[in-house]
Formats: sequence, structure tokens, C-alpha cells
Amino acid sequence: MTISEIKNILSQEDVPAEVLTEIMNDERVGVQHLFQSYVKKREREAAERLRVDDMYTPESQFYHQGMTYVVGMDEVGRGPLAGPVTVAAVILKPYTFFKGLNDSKKVSPKHREELAKEIREKAVDISIVSLPPEEIDAVNIYEATMEAMYKAVNELSIAPEAVIVDAMPLHFSVPTLPLIHGDAKSAAVAAASIVAKVHRDHLMDEYDKMYPGYGFAQNKGYGTAEHIDAIRRLGITPIHRKSFEPIKSMILKNNENKDG
Repeated sequence: MTISEIKNILSQEDVPAEVLTEIMNDERVGVQHLFQSYVKKREREAAERLRVDDMYTPESQFYHQGMTYVVGMDEVGRGPLAGPVTVAAVILKPYTFFKGLNDSKKVSPKHREELAKEIREKAVDISIVSLPPEEIDAVNIYEATMEAMYKAVNELSIAPEAVIVDAMPLHFSVPTLPLIHGDAKSAAVAAASIVAKVHRDHLMDEYDKMYPGYGFAQNKGYGTAEHIDAIRRLGITPIHRKSFEPIKSMILKNNENKDG
């Protein structure tokens, strides 16, 4: 075999054992470099599979009890000054492998998009709920997030047999496991984190077109210096949270000036 042919063979997913043995025993320096690169790549892939498998540890306690429909939930958008709070609820087929699955904050935007697409294709069930700023302002962000989580579970087409949620004290009629940093520990919660993040980011991209000048496509509604400066210059929009500072104080000051 030529080195070019060997390179092509080692780029394939499955290489027969006898072919690998032949390549391993080939003493050409170029072939040995290719073989060592192949071995290291396979070691990385094996380590990644083990890491993702380990993320099913919380789900496993329910799988071992004969449960299959274990929903993971997570939210994004609790902290921004603008835009909705978004919750995703995801039921995965047990032990489905998603390369790079992790807390959405630890995944690059490009890979988040790819993962969200793969999760949507492979998930048993998904629901997404976004509560707008007026509903957040009517209660508070904590209560609004809990409301969105209950709603997300209710909107699943398959009734879950257990719930795993990222550190929120929710109460369902099925076993519920609140996990601190659940989006880094549970596969289903991590999947929900990815789906919710991508969905909300797309919403903020659309709001950026509706309300130019605030940088929503970049800041996603968070209170960056540029965003706050834009609020001072341009005023608030219908998607700003009036109960959040500094917007609340800005509105109060503006009303006082009008009264004065």
C-alpha cells in the first residue's frame, strides 16, 4: 500500500483488524506517523465516549428502576435585561452518544448549533417554553423560570417517568432530582441547556432586526456597557425587563422628570 492509500484507509470509521496490524508492522517512517496519529485519535474518541457515558449517571438511577422516559430540564436567560427566559425539556433515548455534549456555556456557538440539530433529530421528545418580559415583570425571574419549567413538562407529548432539573426545587408527581450544575453532570439536562440556548439565541437575533442599535445579536440581551449605553440613548424597547436594574431606575427617573 502507498502512504496515500494508508492515509485514506485510516481516515475511515471502521478499519479491519488485519489491515491495522499490517499498517502497524509497516516500518516506513511516514506510515508509522500516520498510525500513531490514528491511535491518538481513537484514544481521544474513546475518552469522549466515556465522558459522555458518565453524564448518564443521574439518568441511570432511573433506568435501573425500569424507567425510560427521563426528562432533563434547563433554562437560559435569567440574567439578561432584555428578551425572554427560555426553558427546554428533553427526553433522550438511554445512553445516546452526542459528541461534545456539555453545559451550553462550555460549547462553542458553532458546535451548539450542530448539537441542537442532532439532539432534535435523536431525542424522544422535546418541548421549549419562552416567557416574555411582561410575564417576568409580573412576578419575578425566579417564579417565571419555575412557571416555564412546569409548563415545559406539561407540553411534552410523552409523560415523563422521572425529572432531572438544574438546581430548581420543583415538585412533580414523578421522582424528581435537582442537580447543582446539572447541565455539566446530566446528559438530558445538558441537552436541554443546548436546545434552550440555541432557541433563545435565534429569538434574540430576530429581535436585533426588530430593534436595531442595542446589539441584541451580540449581547443576547445581557447588560453589557454597550447595551446599557444604547438604552440611555434610544430608550427601552418592548422586550426590555422593566423590573430589572438599571432599567427600573431609569423608568422611575424618567417618570419623576415628567411629573416635575
